[in-house]
Amino acid sequence: MSKYDPLGQYLESRSDRHIAMSFAEIERIVGSRLPRSKMHRAWWSNNPRNNVMTRQWLSAGYQTEQVDIAGERLVFTRAGPRSNVPNGSPRSARPTDSAQTGGGPARDRLFGSMKGSLSVAAGVDLTRPVDPEWGQCYDDG
Repeated sequence: MSKYDPLGQYLESRSDRHIAMSFAEIERIVGSRLPRSKMHRAWWSNNPRNNVMTRQWLSAGYQTEQVDIAGERLVFTRAGPRSNVPNGSPRSARPTDSAQTGGGPARDRLFGSMKGSLSVAAGVDLTRPVDPEWGQCYDDG
C-alpha cells in the first residue's frame, strides 16, 4: 500500500474531465506533505516510472497538465479509461492530446512543453553570426 493511495482513490471516484487542484489540496488528500521534488516540473511528468504518485493518477485514468510550479497548482485531465499501470508501460498510459479528441491534427504530447522557457532580448538577431570572421576560413580557395 502506497501513502499516495488516497489520491488514486479520490481521482477514481471522480468523473470530471478536468480536476484543478493545488499542491496543498493533494497534501490534504494523502495526509502528508509532498516531497521537495514537487518543485521540479519533472516530478509531475506522466512517465509511469517517474514516482509512486504518478502511477496513482495514471491508474485512475488521469494525466497532469498545466503544472504551475510557482503557483503550486495543476490540472488532472482524464486521459482515458482507468488502467493498470504497475508494470509501467508508457504506451498503455500515454495521454491523449486534446487536439486528437477534438478532431484536429494529432500532436505529440510533448508539443509545446518548452513554451515560455526561453526568451530573446529585444534587438537580438538570432540569424546573425556571432563571429563574422568565422566564414573567412572558407575563402582560401
